Amino acid sequence: MARRSSSPPRAPKATPLAPRPKREARPEKIAAFGLGLSAESRAAVWLIAHGYRILARRWKSPLGEIDIIAARRRLLIFVEVKARASLDEAAEAVTERQKQRIAAAAEIWLAANPMPAIRDMRFDAILVAPGRLPRHIAAAFETN
Repeated sequence: MARRSSSPPRAPKATPLAPRPKREARPEKIAAFGLGLSAESRAAVWLIAHGYRILARRWKSPLGEIDIIAARRRLLIFVEVKARASLDEAAEAVTERQKQRIAAAAEIWLAANPMPAIRDMRFDAILVAPGRLPRHIAAAFETN
């Protein structure tokens, strides 16, 4: 006599999906990404040389990304780094939408990383252009 099992019948094994073909990154995207990383590195070195301690780089949250988070004594700064052909172009590149996203990301970072010793906080920008020293703009923008 055949033995009956009380377990339900097994579903057939799923066949694995074929891997998606990788899309080739566009050369201009690769160049822009490399330029951004280079600019952020230059900005971080500039901040360290001026007494700041880098707490995070390229910190991402669901609401936005912060290029650099740094502290000096009782001051915490959230830094947006912009690299363009000229410092003037870099200064004009920070949009209102980016400011809002940086501020929202900063709130999330602060909630996850309480720092009772910090007394002051601000949003700065560091502008980077070829052949020029980075320009640090303290309190580049304010939030509501």
